[in-house]
Amino acid sequence: MTRFLLIRHGMTDLVDKAVAGWAPGVHLNDEGRAQAAKLAERLAGAEVKAIYSSPLERARETAEPVSRKFGLEVQVVEEVGEIVFGGWTGRELSDLNEDPLWRRFNSLRSLTRAPGGEIQLETQARMIAALERLRERHPGQTVAVVSHGDVIKSAIAYYAGIPLDLFHRIEISAASVSVVEVGEHAPRIICVNRIGEE
Repeated sequence: MTRFLLIRHGMTDLVDKAVAGWAPGVHLNDEGRAQAAKLAERLAGAEVKAIYSSPLERARETAEPVSRKFGLEVQVVEEVGEIVFGGWTGRELSDLNEDPLWRRFNSLRSLTRAPGGEIQLETQARMIAALERLRERHPGQTVAVVSHGDVIKSAIAYYAGIPLDLFHRIEISAASVSVVEVGEHAPRIICVNRIGEE
């Protein structure tokens, strides 16, 4: 089985305030950089054989201390990138809460498309397809994948058999690690949203 360490990027100034989406130039803040450094220490005994990251700066910056710890190159995989939020990108959450489409998106992710963006099912499909390709590339190994909260939630929901419309019940904190083992048979979810010692 391939063991995936699904890692959410560290804190940025936009977390819980605005929709960063695929906007360029969203970097880790001081707290996020400290989280990334601590994450590398937490994972020291994990025998990571490969590190993959979303192309977005905040994910790559989270992956870098882990890559240095293991002497591995961060490999960018576009398919594990953030949801394409389209017209909501850059908008403050306090403003979006007044938008009926935003409210529908958050209660019916499986059927509601972000304006000019994705339906969550599309995000889930590309994430799972990417993980399956990585599983075939790394049989029996531990692989770190640095991504984004809702993208990781969609993967956990898939492996757990949870409908996407209920995935808000899953918490994925900044710089957290969720562990899933995937092989030829049923996947196993080892832990979700671990933020303490690994």
